[in-house]
Amino acid sequence: MWLRRLAGLARGVGQLVFPNSCLICDAPEGDRPDFRHGLCSECLRALAVDPYPACPRCAATVGPHTDTTDGCAACRGTSLGFEAALRLGPYDGRLRDAVLQMKSPAGEGLAEMMGRVASEVAREPLRSAGVEVVVPVPLHWRRRWGRGYNQAAAVARELAAGLGVPFEIALCRVRNTPPQVGATAAARRENVRGAFRANRNSNVAGRSVLLVDDVMTTGSTASEAARTLRAAGASRVVVLVLARR
Repeated sequence: MWLRRLAGLARGVGQLVFPNSCLICDAPEGDRPDFRHGLCSECLRALAVDPYPACPRCAATVGPHTDTTDGCAACRGTSLGFEAALRLGPYDGRLRDAVLQMKSPAGEGLAEMMGRVASEVAREPLRSAGVEVVVPVPLHWRRRWGRGYNQAAAVARELAAGLGVPFEIALCRVRNTPPQVGATAAARRENVRGAFRANRNSNVAGRSVLLVDDVMTTGSTASEAARTLRAAGASRVVVLVLARR
């Protein structure tokens, strides 16, 4: 009990010494009434409004008149483990800044805030998709230990709470895959092949699953994770990412 009180006192003193500021751009809150989710109005608007149309199958940016009936140029003809993908926006600007900050040990609070924003922005399409459980893409234990937390799990937990559906750690990462940045699409698919395993106590059988990650580039990681969920009995897998490269 005394530890919690001491922590609360420390937070209070911290607020006096370091006034509240936007979690992304550090703009001071001051007396402005437009701060929500710990974000200034400019950053919140940048996260909540996608400036470009996106492919409903892989969430890649497409032209305003692109026929996406069978996907787009980025995914058409490609086998994906998930049925659909949603995003907050492209990997650019303040959304990119947020994702990069989330990858530091101090980024967990921002990741949670991003989950709350995502639950508001994507609530209607996710309800229409019949999402019944939210599952994060896992980190390998070594990477999680180095970072201190899994940013996808922090986002997914708050997203599930906002949607009013269960949050579940249904997957584990059994291989510490190499970084995907700069790899070709074929190399990315090979890197993550067999990288995931469903946890023994997972409860996804017969359920529509929302798989959550921070960034998608080609969809290889999400696709492999989705296939693992389908093999565990999930009836449907929809992906939500914060940003799409």
